[in-house]
Amino acid sequence: MFPTVRPRRLRRSPAVRRLVAQTRLHPADLVLPVFVREGIEAPTPISSMPGVVQHTLDSLVAEAERAVAAGLGGIMVFGVPTAKDARGSGADDPGGILNVALRRLADAVGERIVVMADLCLDEFTDHGHCGVLSADGRVDNDATLERYAAMALAQAAAGAEVLGLSGMMDGQVGHVRAALDAAGFTDTLLLAYAAKYTSGLYGPFREAVQSSLVGDRAAYQQDPANATEAIREIELDLAEGADLVMVKPGQPHLDIIAAAAQLSTVPVAAYQISGEYAQIVAAAERGWIDQDRVVDESVLHLKRAGAQIVLTYFALEVAGRLNGVN
Repeated sequence: MFPTVRPRRLRRSPAVRRLVAQTRLHPADLVLPVFVREGIEAPTPISSMPGVVQHTLDSLVAEAERAVAAGLGGIMVFGVPTAKDARGSGADDPGGILNVALRRLADAVGERIVVMADLCLDEFTDHGHCGVLSADGRVDNDATLERYAAMALAQAAAGAEVLGLSGMMDGQVGHVRAALDAAGFTDTLLLAYAAKYTSGLYGPFREAVQSSLVGDRAAYQQDPANATEAIREIELDLAEGADLVMVKPGQPHLDIIAAAAQLSTVPVAAYQISGEYAQIVAAAERGWIDQDRVVDESVLHLKRAGAQIVLTYFALEVAGRLNGVN
């Protein structure tokens, strides 16, 4: 007769649970997304993302210093310009807010944390789409690739070490890689948002970047109903030379993160997006959940699913607990 099997023995105390934990978080796994806005004198709160602000250049550098002190792996920068136009001219302007901010960060913290840049036109276009529009109002894929290449060169020159290709244009990784290599930026890394789903959870982000979008981006972002399509996108981006691949949003697509981790030959990232952040904070403000516990659990889920890197607005908060600070 076999002895009684009691799996609960492995859960009997905090020390035992810590010893046998299969998934562990470290501050270096985390990337903090940040917003820098042109023309403001002080950090401006984002109403739908309590605790998150649009930074000035000075407060952005101060936030980056906090990220370094917390041991975060990276900081991802989104620009919020004062002026927009149809082609997103501010995106590749060396004097544009995003490129100025990248230079400031590269000079201040570039040797101590990975400085990442969002490479997309939606913050800079007056129509709010992620690319250049054709005469019939559709996003012109190939014309957009040319704008992405120009944007990539500007960001690399400004000192960004990782460029986050988030527009979901066909061929974007290969086109940008070729442009960077031809200009001598062979060491600049490309983070491909390989599986970026259209979602209702982007709402707070659109407030954060003051998006001009009317309608949605379903014609170029992925349908949440589809999984096989995501695998195809990941495989294409890997073939084009992506150095990292991303799944976004994170929590709704844990199955895609797991699949990406199985097939990818490069690190996999997941983005816990603005709506995921807002849901947790709103529920905690009403006393319905313990925010600290749910935040840590949600980030751990992304890591357990297979994400080596997690972009989250909770990055400093989670790192503080991991470091024993809060």
